[in-house]
Amino acid sequence: MMEFDSNRPIWLQIYHVLCERILSGYYAPQSRIPSVREYGAEIGVNPNTVMRTYEKLTADGIVFNKRGIGYFVSENAREVILSAQRKEFMENDVPAFLRRMRILGIDPAEINFNQQEI
Repeated sequence: MMEFDSNRPIWLQIYHVLCERILSGYYAPQSRIPSVREYGAEIGVNPNTVMRTYEKLTADGIVFNKRGIGYFVSENAREVILSAQRKEFMENDVPAFLRRMRILGIDPAEINFNQQEI
């Protein structure tokens, strides 16, 4: 069972988990992902919620449906996900990070990008 953040739509959280699994190689290109019902039962979510996630994944070109067989990871899914996540990072995370640095009076020269945690 997945644990969900009550502040974000469940279907979107599932979307991000599946994208992470594709990026990590858990689901390889052309491999089948669980059916809507299988995945819903596995994570304890209504199949309609999972279906909404799969529709978004399909619309984004991350998975494709073989009618009567199931959903499969697109050949270029990794590139699609990386491109979207990089764009989101640059548009949302970087400006917030820079704003926070400015508020705290942190000079960019103070940042050590060679730290082990990174």
